[in-house]
Parts: sequence; structure tokens; C-alpha cells
Amino acid sequence: MEVLDILDVTVIEPRFKHPKIFDKFDSLLADEAFIIYNDHDPKPLYYQLLAERGQVFFWDYLESGPEVWQVKIGKKTEAENTETIGEIVAKDYRKAQVFKNLGIDFCCGGKKTIAEVCEKKGISPEEVVRQLEAVKGEATTTSENDFQNWDLGFLSDYIINTHHRYVRENTAFILEIAQKVARVHGERHPELIQVAHLFERIGNDLILHMVKEEKILFPFIKELAQVYHTGGLLPSANFGKISVPIQMMDSEHEQVGGDFETIRTITSNYQLPIDACSSYTILFKKLEEYENDLHRHVHLESNILFPKAIQLEKELS
Repeated sequence: MEVLDILDVTVIEPRFKHPKIFDKFDSLLADEAFIIYNDHDPKPLYYQLLAERGQVFFWDYLESGPEVWQVKIGKKTEAENTETIGEIVAKDYRKAQVFKNLGIDFCCGGKKTIAEVCEKKGISPEEVVRQLEAVKGEATTTSENDFQNWDLGFLSDYIINTHHRYVRENTAFILEIAQKVARVHGERHPELIQVAHLFERIGNDLILHMVKEEKILFPFIKELAQVYHTGGLLPSANFGKISVPIQMMDSEHEQVGGDFETIRTITSNYQLPIDACSSYTILFKKLEEYENDLHRHVHLESNILFPKAIQLEKELS
């Protein structure tokens, strides 16, 4: 049985915790690993590793609270350092449909590789690759690939004017219907009560999330883009590196994506029962529409805007 070093981060002074973990990770050889022991979920560390080291590590929860968290962190071999699902979709958005058909999250969970997701879901990686290869032979549409070439300031405004606007215009309406349908049909279909609860949390989380992006993160990204095009000094921010707020945004994306995955599961992919009324039907159609918009929304941020902003900051530094 493999015996791994355990790093107890509960005894390390807070300001030294992440540097100590990074030093430990950097000292690993390919396919080596260690375990961190903590008293809370170290998920922010995951996003910091991703931002500063890239897709070169694996992360496996061995124990997940409520009092103790243990995570196995290791360094991938060169053969395992393949593209993430998000990177694949960023290059060709048509492939998003393949992942969606297979129940694979390409936006909120897009930081994982095909191999990692397939192992978790029990799907054949060869079948996923086969379906992705089939897309190559289809006609391409340049509009889906334009986002990669857009100015980051323009892309930020597009996300606000298209997807943030959609969330603001539709959240209250869907929540009202969800609560109404739960009251009327909740006794026979108790999952509707959970749907209303989850969607209320999704809506509240997204509204706060968008405010942080519009007031803090996106203006900074637009400043970076402006400096890149016209010259000048690199803008400073009280959050330090841009990877810090991006880590938070990605974590919030994952939370919302997980809630929507639960909704899809408990509604059997929005399958209507025979006693569904018109409001019930509208609710499921709007939930699916909202989720589809969220997928595009998060894809543009997590798979295109944020990685490019991190890279731009490095170039300007």
C-alpha cells in the first residue's frame, strides 16, 4: 500500500500555509503525491494551484468534513497533462453539445480532463473522443470561434449586456413560478419544493456574483486590455494578482453549476409528469433555458475571459 507524506496545515501560520503547500507540490516528481490535512475545505487552494501552476496536478478528496478534510494532491505525468474540457470547448464550441449529451459539465466543471471526468462518471474515454472527432468533419461556423479573438474589454461588456442581463430579467419570474408550482403540486411531486429552494439560492448567488464581477473584476480586466493596446502602467488592485478574484468567481460558478445539476437530476432532465399544468410546463422550459444560458455565460468567463486575463497580466508584468 502506498504511504504518502501528510502535511498538517492546521499547525501552520495562516500566511505561510499556501506557500508551504506550493513548495511541497513543486518538489514532487511526476506521479508523486502528498496529502494535506485541514479543518475546512481547502477548495480555494485548488483554484490557486490551477491559476498558478495550470492543469499539471490531480486533486482527490479522501475525507470531506465536517471536521476533517484530507486531500491527495499529486503531480501528473507528462502524458496526463492533456487539454481540459473547458479548453476543448473554448477552441470549438460545437463540441459543447457532445459533452452535454453525455452529461459532462463543460463550463462550471470545465477544469477537468476527459480522463478525469470519465473515471468519475464511468464513461468510456474512447467513446467521448470518438464523438468529439466526429464533430471535426462537420461544417464550422466562425461565429462560435470569434470569442477567442475578441478584445477582453469588449468580451466583458458582451457578457454583461447579454448574460448578466438575461439573469436579471428572468430570475424573479422563474422563482415566482417555481414557488407557485411547488405550492400547488409539491404534495404529489415533493422534488418541486427542492427545485424552488435551489433556484432561489441560484438566483441570489448569481446576483451577488455579477455585482462583484461588474464592480471589481471586469473593470480591472478592461484596464488591462486598455494598457495592452495603448501602453501605460499596469493597473494596481487591492486584491493583488487577478487570479485571486478569479479563483473566487470560479468557485461560485461551481456552486451554481452543482445546484443546477441537482435540479436536472431530481426532475429527470426536466421530464414533465402527466398531471403537469401550464405553469409546470413553463417552469421546466424556463429552467432549461436558464441553465443553457448559464452554460454559455460561464463558458465565456471561465474558459475564455479569465484564462486570457491571467495570461495578459503576466505578459504586462
